[in-house]
Formats: sequence, structure tokens, C-alpha cells
Amino acid sequence: MKIVADSVIPFLRGVFEPYADVVYIDGKEITHEDIIDADALIIRTRTKCSRTFLDGTAVKMISTATIGTDHIDLDYCSEKGIAVSNAAGCNAGGVMDYVFSALYGTASRKAINLNGDTFGIIGVGNVGRKIAGMAEYLGFKVLRNDPPRALKEGPESFCSLEYLLENSDIVTMHTPLNETTKGMADDLFFSLMKPGAFFINASRGEVVDDEALLRAMPKIGPVIIDTWNHEPDINQKLMYKVDIATPHIAGYSFQGKQNGTAGAVRAVARHFGLKALYDFFPNENNPEQEPLRLDLRGMNQGEVAAVLQYNYPIFTDDFMFRMTPDNFEKMRSEYQYRREFYV
Repeated sequence: MKIVADSVIPFLRGVFEPYADVVYIDGKEITHEDIIDADALIIRTRTKCSRTFLDGTAVKMISTATIGTDHIDLDYCSEKGIAVSNAAGCNAGGVMDYVFSALYGTASRKAINLNGDTFGIIGVGNVGRKIAGMAEYLGFKVLRNDPPRALKEGPESFCSLEYLLENSDIVTMHTPLNETTKGMADDLFFSLMKPGAFFINASRGEVVDDEALLRAMPKIGPVIIDTWNHEPDINQKLMYKVDIATPHIAGYSFQGKQNGTAGAVRAVARHFGLKALYDFFPNENNPEQEPLRLDLRGMNQGEVAAVLQYNYPIFTDDFMFRMTPDNFEKMRSEYQYRREFYV
């Protein structure tokens, strides 16, 4: 059995070696020739599994250590019987921490009072649910927009996109990337937002029209962007104009990476019957990386901001990125995973 794996995925080396020949290659450098005789791929978003990439190979299983699958041609895989697995929800805690550190940090810098604000969440899956819970814990009113969930569960807990945009003081995007979401944050989208409202994107860069966002920035409030169009060759004009810019690291927590690798390994193990790895989880006993429970009850906005910045000083990531935006991939691959916090 042969496995080709992205060399940047943490905690993976040595796991499959007792059962397979494992070849580690930087994800963006994996070629068609590298996978001709591979039975399984373990990848991240940087490996684009297109029809051309996969056709004529021995690949039977693709396991991505990420929540998204938009880098994989799912129709082709279904047609050819190639199993696909993703690590749904693996980075939800890290993204939640990112959103609230960014929100409170930016509000502090700009002297914006968040009391009584309405939090609008577009896409209420694993990440959106966590953000909704934290927002309600902190006293925000929460609006949820998620058409697939509303269709399945009933519309009572959800609202239309138009209503959310018109009534939210904070708009945060957590949608998957597909034909219905690509470019959804366009001129009409931003025209519906309240003047001065926050806009946060930590989902996929392609859900936002960069030029529409630039046109909207004189009207809307602070802008926080972690995911970009055309990564790593991002729109640097936009990067210098936003309030917080980071290189697609919102979900880069220690726990998120453990969860992502565990999910990827377990999927491959179950597909190929490697029973010893069915319940694999990276065994990294580091007390300094244990998730931290925070008690924010009774704190004012400034106190909450101070606690969140202490546990995730997000402006350091912002500063480092702005200094060397051309090192987008290097910053991601060398990022020091932060520990998660929760309430």
C-alpha cells in the first residue's frame, strides 16, 4: 500500500509507516506523476484534486485534514468510486477564538461600543454554531442565515440573508465554498449592510468579491479578513486597507491541528481496514497547549478584550503578515499553533 501525504500536516509522520509506504511532499508540489501508484492521498487545501490530476492514477481514497472539500472534484471522485473524507469541524474552536479576539481587539482600538449589538452569522455549521454560542454567552443578539439548515430543520431559528445584513452590527461569514456561495459578498450584499457594521471573513476567500468590498469600505465599519481570493497571490491593496489581515490561519490552533490529523488518519484507517488506527489521536502531552476555560461572566467590554488578547494576541499575526505578505505560504507552514480557549 502506498500513501502520498502533505508534508506540512502535523503529527502524521510515523503513523502509517508500519502499514504502508508513505511519501511526504509539500502539498502544493504534489504532481500527477507522484500519485500514479498511490492508494491514498492525505492532503490539505493546497493540493487541488482535479479530474486531470487524478485521472489514470491508482488513488482509491482522498482524506483531507481540513473542513472544506472545494479543492477536490467530488463529481469525478463519485464517478470513479474514489472515497473522499474531510475533517468536519476540526478547526471550529480555533476559528471561534480568532473571530472574538479580532472583534474585541478591533473594537478596543477604534473605541467602538459593542453593548447591545446584533451578531449576524452566515453559515451556521460546526464553526457557526460555536460562534453563535459564544456570542450569546457574551450578551449579543444572534441572527443566523443558513438556507440548507433552514430547509432541513424549519425556518424558525433562521432568517433571510437580506434581513441579517440589514439588522446586524457584526457580519461574519462561515459558509462552505460552492456555486451558491462563490462571490456572494458582492455590491448588493455590502449595500444592504448597516453603515459602520463589522465585516469578518474566515471561511473561504472566494465567497467575497474583493473589488465590491473595496468599494464598500467607506460605508461599512471595520473589516477583518483571514481568507483571500487567489491565495497565496492575494490582493495586497485590500490587505493594507483592512483592519486585521492574517494569512488563512484562523483555525490554526493546536487542538484544531490534532483534530484535523486525527480525522484524516481515522478515515484512511477505516477505509483500508487498519484497525489499530481506527481511534487514532495525536498523543502530545503538553500542559502548555491544553485548551483553557475562560470565565468572562460579569466582565465589561474592556476586560473581555484584555483577556482575549492575552490568550490570543491577534495583532501580532496581523503585524507579521503585513510586513511580509509575499511569505503567505511560509507563514502558514511555520505558524506556531496557539492553544484554544472556550467558555
